[in-house]
Amino acid sequence: MQNKNSNRWFIAIMGTLLQVVLGTVYAWSFFQKPIMVEYGWTNVQTMWIFSIAILFLGLSAAVGGMILPRFGPRKLATIGAILYGVGYLISAYAMSISSLPLFYLGFGVVGGIGLGLGYVTPVATASKWFPDKKGFITGMVVMGFGIGALIMSKIIAPIFIKFADGNMVYVFIYISIVLFIIGIPAGLSMKNPPNGFIPKDYIAPEKNNLNQEAENELTLKQSLLSSKFIGMWLVFFLNISAGIMFVSMQSPMIQDLFAQKDPTMNTENLAVVGATLIAISSLFNGIGRFLWGGLSDRLGRIQVFRLILGSQILVFILLIFISNPYIFGALVCYILLCYGGGFGAMPSYILDIFHEKLMPVMYGVILTAWSFGGIVGPQVAAFIRDFYSSNPELIGARTYITGALFLGIGFIITLQLSNKSITSDKKQLN
Repeated sequence: MQNKNSNRWFIAIMGTLLQVVLGTVYAWSFFQKPIMVEYGWTNVQTMWIFSIAILFLGLSAAVGGMILPRFGPRKLATIGAILYGVGYLISAYAMSISSLPLFYLGFGVVGGIGLGLGYVTPVATASKWFPDKKGFITGMVVMGFGIGALIMSKIIAPIFIKFADGNMVYVFIYISIVLFIIGIPAGLSMKNPPNGFIPKDYIAPEKNNLNQEAENELTLKQSLLSSKFIGMWLVFFLNISAGIMFVSMQSPMIQDLFAQKDPTMNTENLAVVGATLIAISSLFNGIGRFLWGGLSDRLGRIQVFRLILGSQILVFILLIFISNPYIFGALVCYILLCYGGGFGAMPSYILDIFHEKLMPVMYGVILTAWSFGGIVGPQVAAFIRDFYSSNPELIGARTYITGALFLGIGFIITLQLSNKSITSDKKQLN
C-alpha cells in the first residue's frame, strides 16, 4: 500500500520535539554546582543523581523496546513524558527536605524510567515511516535529544531561576510543568504506519532466498549473543563513556579554567560561562546526531564509527596540553559532536545488521550501553575531581587520558566489525 499523503513528517517532527523534552536531562551540569553548594554534597554524591537517571534510561529503554509492540508507541511515549516530569516534582520535594536518597529515587529512578520509555519510542517508530531515509531520519529525531540541553540551560532554567529567585525547589516544579505541557502532546502524537505502508517513489530492496531463509531462522537470542552485537555494544559504550564525562562536568571544568585565567570573575559570571558552554556544546551534540547519521548513509556505518572514535583520540590527547578556556570549549564541542554522532548512526546500523522485526528490541538492548556509560563516565570524572581536589592541575590530564583510553579500545574494536548484515554472515551466530 502506498500512502502519497502520509503524515510521516508530522510523526518525525513530534518525535523530535519529544526528544527535545527528554534531552533537557543533559543540562545536568548546569545544576550540579548550585545543588552541591546549597546542600553540601560532594561531586560524587551529586553526580550519582545524573548517573542513576542515565542508568535507568538505558535499562528502561531495553524493556521499552520489548513491550513497544504490545503497548504501542502512543501509550509508551506518553507514559515516558509523564514519568520524566514526575521525576522533577519528586526531586523538588527531595530538595525541600534535603533528602539525597529521595533525589536519587525521583530524578534518577522515576525520571530515568520516563527517559528510557520516551527515548526508544520515537526512534523505533520514525524509522518505520522512513525506510528510504533511515540514517537521516533517526539522526534527525535523536538530534532533538542533543538540543534539549541548549533549551534548558539558556532558556528554561535561567528564566525560572530568576523568577524563583534561585530557589531550586520552585525551579524544578516550574520545569516539570513545562515538560508536561510539551512532552505529553508529543507523546500522544506517536503512532505506527499502517500495514503495508510504502513511501512515495520508494522501491524496497529485493531479498534473495538465502537471506530470507536466514532472516526467518534468526532468533532474538542468537542476535543478542552474536559477536557483532557485542562488538557494537562495546563501541557504543566506550564512545558514550568518554563523551558523557563532558556532558556531566563541562560547566564546572570551564568555570575552573576561567577562574584560573581571571580570578576576579564572580560566581554569577562563571555560572553564565558554564551555561553558555552547555548550550553551544549541546547544539553540537544535536547536530552531530543528524550529521553523522546522514553521513553513515553515504560512507557506511562502521566507517563513521571509526572516524568518530579515531578523531576523538587526538582531541583528548590535545586537551591535556590546553589551558585556554576558549580552545577547551571548542574541543568539547567537537567531542559532543562525535558523542551525538554515535546516537545518530547506531539506530540505522542496527537496522542494517539485524532485520526490522527485531529493531525495537535490539535497539532498546543496545541502549543499556548508555546506562553503563552513564555511570562509568560521570563517576570517573567526579572521582578524579574529588580525589585530586588538592592538586587541581592534575584533574584535567587524568580525565583526558582516561577518555583517550576508552576511545582507543573502542577504535580497535571497530576494526573487527563490518557493515555486513548478520543474516548474510552465518558465522556470526552462536
